[in-house]
Amino acid sequence: MDDREMVDVATLDPELLQLQEVSSFAMKASPQLADELFSQWLSLPDTGRLVKSLIDDAKAGASFNASVNCSSANAAGNNPLPSLFPAGSAPPISPRSASSSPRVSKQRTSPSSLGSPLKLVTEPVREVIPQFYFQNGRPPPKELKEQCLSRVNHIFEDHLDGLKINEFKLVTKDICRLPSFFSSALFRKIDTDCTGIVTKDAFIKYWVDGNMLTADAETQIFRILKQSDCKYLTQANFKPVLQDLLATHPGLEFLQSTPEFQERYAETVIYRIFYYINRSGNGRLTHREMKRGNLIAAMQHADEEEDINKVLRYFSYEHFYVIYCKFWELDSDHDFLIDKENLIRYGNHALTYRIVDRIFSQVPRKFTSKVEGKMGYEDFVYFMLSEEDKSSEPGLEYWFKCIDLDGNGVLTLNEMQFFYEEQLHRMECMAQEPVLFEDILCQIVDMIAPEVTTLFVLVIREECITLRDLKGCKLSGNVFNILFNLNKFVAFETRDPFLIRQEREDPTLTEWDRFAHREYIRLSMEEDGEDVSNGSAEVWDESLEAPF
Repeated sequence: MDDREMVDVATLDPELLQLQEVSSFAMKASPQLADELFSQWLSLPDTGRLVKSLIDDAKAGASFNASVNCSSANAAGNNPLPSLFPAGSAPPISPRSASSSPRVSKQRTSPSSLGSPLKLVTEPVREVIPQFYFQNGRPPPKELKEQCLSRVNHIFEDHLDGLKINEFKLVTKDICRLPSFFSSALFRKIDTDCTGIVTKDAFIKYWVDGNMLTADAETQIFRILKQSDCKYLTQANFKPVLQDLLATHPGLEFLQSTPEFQERYAETVIYRIFYYINRSGNGRLTHREMKRGNLIAAMQHADEEEDINKVLRYFSYEHFYVIYCKFWELDSDHDFLIDKENLIRYGNHALTYRIVDRIFSQVPRKFTSKVEGKMGYEDFVYFMLSEEDKSSEPGLEYWFKCIDLDGNGVLTLNEMQFFYEEQLHRMECMAQEPVLFEDILCQIVDMIAPEVTTLFVLVIREECITLRDLKGCKLSGNVFNILFNLNKFVAFETRDPFLIRQEREDPTLTEWDRFAHREYIRLSMEEDGEDVSNGSAEVWDESLEAPF
């Protein structure tokens, strides 16, 4: 007997055997009852004939139909299947209507229509999940691709042989929608063979087939700037873009006669970009850091704005002028290096010796200068941006590392007192009324409001401030001024209400923006004063009228 007949026999409905109903209570009370009833049923002569006929049919290869076989067996014997109960001894059926009886109302499906019981379980519908990750970027939709190809054909129809580098700016702006000073970088990225020509097919292969069309601006610029074998950007990757900016931007034309200042301007812009965006501080700008920063918006602004000084983020020439002049003033021997004695003169001797020692111990940042005990121009840019905007996130991290003497991630009472002692001594030397550290500590706690503070009873207990506490407070920069910058500490205590109102009127300006603006005016007036000393009376008059 093959498996199919055996499975079909297993599908026989017990009701076809015409057994009388047995209550479930009786089955539970006597678990062996079912086995005994089945054994008794098998011992009946009619049962033996039924089983024998089924076996004969299986051997003959005849198709099996339970209902047919059962009905034929019953007709042959002119008798229903044998019952376990003798005639007249069967218990009466409960008096209920035929319509309510489950045997009558329940429609049964023959085993032949159901087939194998293995097929009774319906297979789950396989849900197709659309692809959501594309290693090389999401392919462009058909409509977007057709629109792009139409614009490409329109631009290249008059240049069948391809476009040269000076003709590629229209493609960069109109099709790629990137800043115009990315034209050369994009051209060289496509022209891998350095032929000096980019054909239509080469551009389509890189921009459309390479899925650059659907990528966001941060991803597009990141891929254009990075080397093929790198997963990050270095400072050198930004130099070609800055060279294009200096060569094409109308607000920087005056620098074309002074290449040395062009180079310094480009360096300063790159240092500022890495200061704010490369939060890991390892000199490797990742794609994630690029997406989190505001560099792309600043680049678009610089491309659209003719006055480069209005682009306060990264590209302002006035900001570069202030940084470079400050560095030049401190670099007394002009070897482009600064030592401790030079830096202590910063801000009219505003900093304490202890904080300068911490800076030169390279705790907040390792110096790029290879000369021991001296700070290079890049190191000074990081220092100055941190000093003049202590409330910025990079500035807070810079000075937090300086004050955290043991490097355990919290500022303790002893650490803050160590730096304030020199401030207190300077106040006494300047004949100013000294402010006790206990009072200063209360002021700091009131400003910062740390998440977990200790009680101040008769004895001052250990108090800790975390970097998270400082980042959650708008006045956190003043904490560092209290500890090591006496000039700014005094200015904060006697701040002008007019300046406070000015800051509230334009909250988008940072402390660095306001400082750079004031300092640029001062430096320009000093330069005009030098011109006056050389006999230029007209310049003197204009300089006096300008501030008022």
